[in-house]
Amino acid sequence: MHVLLVEDDEPVAESLRRGLQRYGFEVDWVSTGAAALAHADPYDVVLLDLGLPDTDGLDVCRALRERGNVPIIVISARSDETDRVVGLELGADDYVSKPFGVREVIARIRAVMRRVQPRAADESATGGADRYGTRLTIDRKAARVHVAGEEVALAPKEYDLLAFLTEEPGALMSREQIMEAVWDANWFGPTKTLDVHVAALRRKFAGVITVEAVRGVGFRLEIVSDGAAQGSGTQGSGGPGSGGQGSGGPAS
Repeated sequence: MHVLLVEDDEPVAESLRRGLQRYGFEVDWVSTGAAALAHADPYDVVLLDLGLPDTDGLDVCRALRERGNVPIIVISARSDETDRVVGLELGADDYVSKPFGVREVIARIRAVMRRVQPRAADESATGGADRYGTRLTIDRKAARVHVAGEEVALAPKEYDLLAFLTEEPGALMSREQIMEAVWDANWFGPTKTLDVHVAALRRKFAGVITVEAVRGVGFRLEIVSDGAAQGSGTQGSGGPGSGGQGSGGPAS
């Protein structure tokens, strides 16, 4: 995903750009409203600061919205409700107040993109939940997971981990990325807790997903096809899949 970052504060922009790139985003950074409006390369979403040196960010927001429907997320130190309302009325899709974490910005980008991207016709049958294969659905608004129509009981961090890994099935996620996204950017505890939660997902979703451990790097989640699910095992299952339809056992 390609992000246009409009921010005049260099330390903030560099930190945000590095964080987004760590999660696989491509970032073009400009520091003025004029540069944002003159930017010719295509982009999927705009992160727009309101306190620009040459013009009010709200004017840039209005101009960008008049040009098209690209999602705009305002990022600003202005936390006053009036600024929020004006920004949204001018066409912004979301508003993030400084200070903020990269995690929050990424979550808001993904949420906005889910809202603006056309949904498949069959998603209406699942109440807007995201479908993975033919059996697994994740309703991120309600934080509920179903396998073949049956709800799977998950501990909060198990759900957060599953939701994060299924954002990009097949992508290799480093331990650092996962710990920052699911636990906290300032997590200093042992990463063994990640292995425990991965094992829980393998058990509860045996035959539905695989979570492959890549030594020295992290984990890769794959959706199991119906044909593969009929096999005797799955890669990286970490043991017999006694969870059946995802019932597993008590949430860890």
